[in-house]
Amino acid sequence: MTATTAASTEAPRRAGPKRHRLGGLRHGAAGPLFVAPFMVLFLLMFLTPLGYAAYLSLFQERLIGGNTFVGLDNYVTALKDPLLREGVLRVAAFFVIQVPLMLLLALGFALALDSGLLRLARVIRLGIFVPYAVPSVVATLMWGYLYGPDFGPFAQLSRKLGLPVPHFLSDGWLLGSLANVVTWEFVGYNMIILYATLRTIPQELYEAAAMDGAGAWRIAWSIKLPALRPALLLTLLFSVIGSFQLFNEPKLLQPIAPDVIDTSYTANLYAYSLAFTGQQVNYSAAVSFLLGMVIVIFSYAVLFTANRRRTS
Repeated sequence: MTATTAASTEAPRRAGPKRHRLGGLRHGAAGPLFVAPFMVLFLLMFLTPLGYAAYLSLFQERLIGGNTFVGLDNYVTALKDPLLREGVLRVAAFFVIQVPLMLLLALGFALALDSGLLRLARVIRLGIFVPYAVPSVVATLMWGYLYGPDFGPFAQLSRKLGLPVPHFLSDGWLLGSLANVVTWEFVGYNMIILYATLRTIPQELYEAAAMDGAGAWRIAWSIKLPALRPALLLTLLFSVIGSFQLFNEPKLLQPIAPDVIDTSYTANLYAYSLAFTGQQVNYSAAVSFLLGMVIVIFSYAVLFTANRRRTS
């Protein structure tokens, strides 16, 4: 082999590492470029409004002096506000009533679909999920018509049968009626999360359990339910956030039941009414931040309890 041939064969070897380093730099810069659109939107659509709301909560509009810095006075007033306290307690009661029922139904549907014993399982799964695809405004208006004491089908049927007309929108029934609407909307969503988790369980576990003589109930209790714990925790956290942000359903049912649903029926509705009806934007910002703190505290309590049970 001549010197010229040896040099020509070694040239690509020297150039290879340079191309690799250049390619590594390009790959290293690709990650931030892909994340940049999300970060920009996150900054503009979430952090900026949040910071502006925090800024507003530190001021107060006064007749003399205009917009005046008051520090934490709005938060102190909100902590003493009985309307806000009643709204938070009402939403907490709603959470205790609605969320366990919704998650139990979602769990039951997911286990039934995963068992493989149901006929037309795809049709059933789609039928359970369809209510989630219906906008909450449409769902609430539909249920508001069904609940109607004058022209609703339940009221008309009760009159024909000579039975007392059910007052679904009365003070004693309203919280349960709202829970029914929200459950109807979100059972399918939570079922899909649980069902997708069940489909990730290796089939070998079922086969090994069946060889050991385990039946369907034993497999569900010892294999499926432990595998569903992270998914159940996730759905529970989503339910905490959604429950304390309850707004659409009481707001849309308010014209039908104005004597029961006032402007402070839920904490979120109270913050909305303060800002857009009472023109108390600064105080509304403080109420919204306190509501966010309540959500964070409840979410942390759920996570802490779940982690403590897991470690014990």
